Amino acid sequence: MSAPSPDAAPDPLRWLDRIPLLALVVAAVLLGPAPFVPEPHLWEKLKLLAAGMLVRPIDIFDLVWHAAPLVLLVMKLVRMARATRGR
Repeated sequence: MSAPSPDAAPDPLRWLDRIPLLALVVAAVLLGPAPFVPEPHLWEKLKLLAAGMLVRPIDIFDLVWHAAPLVLLVMKLVRMARATRGR
């Protein structure tokens, strides 16, 4: 891998490269759907969002909290794919 040119802009998502992939996978699998009963929590919040009923601040925070590991995992996988393709 060659060194970036001095004119290149700093990468604002470089911090994502330091998070281990396994940690993101485990967090996405465990935190996303938890609690699992009566239905996965993230699914419940997404249904509320689709129905236009996600209006309470605690529900919005809950959606962000449970979706964050999955979003970060997808972002990391996309970055890894682009880095592999760029070689």
